[in-house]
Amino acid sequence: MESVGQINMNLSFYSGKTVLITGHTGFKGSWMCKVLQQVGANVVGYSLEPPTNPSLFKMAKLDEHMNSIIGDIRDLDKLNQVFDQYQPEIVIHMAAQPIVRESYVNPVYTYETNVMGTVNILEAVRLHSCVKSVINVTTDKVYRNNEWAWGYRENDILDGYDPYSNSKSCSELVTSSYKKSFFQNREVAISTCRAGNVIGGGDFAKDRIIPDCVRAQEKKETIIVRNPYSIRPYQHVLEPVCTYLKLAELQYHDREKYEGNYNIGPDDQDCVTTGELVDMFCKCWGEDAAWEDQSEKNAPHEAGFLKLDCSKIKQIMEWRPKWHISEAVNNCAKWSKIYLSNGNIVEEMDREIADYLK
Repeated sequence: MESVGQINMNLSFYSGKTVLITGHTGFKGSWMCKVLQQVGANVVGYSLEPPTNPSLFKMAKLDEHMNSIIGDIRDLDKLNQVFDQYQPEIVIHMAAQPIVRESYVNPVYTYETNVMGTVNILEAVRLHSCVKSVINVTTDKVYRNNEWAWGYRENDILDGYDPYSNSKSCSELVTSSYKKSFFQNREVAISTCRAGNVIGGGDFAKDRIIPDCVRAQEKKETIIVRNPYSIRPYQHVLEPVCTYLKLAELQYHDREKYEGNYNIGPDDQDCVTTGELVDMFCKCWGEDAAWEDQSEKNAPHEAGFLKLDCSKIKQIMEWRPKWHISEAVNNCAKWSKIYLSNGNIVEEMDREIADYLK
């Protein structure tokens, strides 16, 4: 547990610390719970029931080693009760409606969850002096997408196109307003993180490419790819999860230096088309895995080209991505094969975390 690129990724800071995670029953939240449990944190989760069935959260039996509260991020009264009871020092806000296509079906729910959910978590932080460090997790899709060939920087215009992306742009603006209005003279550091597309074992969401690949293999079917030419900043889930935690630690100690807005994504050579990603998956999977292009002519709008410029976090935190895209896909395939063969997925999660942090 020594370094990722230049930054020391030892997370022993969290031993004995009370960390509140919203959205802990989701895919990314489950991996974060697992990492924090390994390093000895007192983990408190606040979320709806797991959003998928099967669920990584339930498979890994994460609730046995934490305080898991089932609640809606839109319920400010209940959220304040959780803060009153557990007095968290660090808050990682990940609760969201995270799917672009779902946001076209349920835009009101998407805005209620992603915008007012952020208002509620920051209001709870405002009312509780126990909190010293907050990370609001948004997305790479917060930017106005101009289909540029270069990556978006943190000072580019926030103007997400679809309801999901736009609601996350609003979440960024809410965070900025709360910081200026209420936290200028408070000893609490608040940052937002805009991560690229995450992949990893245990993601069972609909309309995501790696879960679609795994479901096709489970059924012995050809993988259907609806937009093989779109370019995305794909990265393994442990890249942003561990970086959120490290940033929360650093700004806990030095707010002036580290508090801010950060892109977290892969290097340029690891921004690939969806078709290239599926090619890698098929190669890792073997067993005659194959895919076909079924591009949709009248599909809801999604960005064609999306890349992040991560110069800021590299300079300020001396951070570098650890795993190249091929390694990330290989770990996805390995985890998924273990899952489909009823193997020990907890052991595989432990292996991947140890391998990432070593």
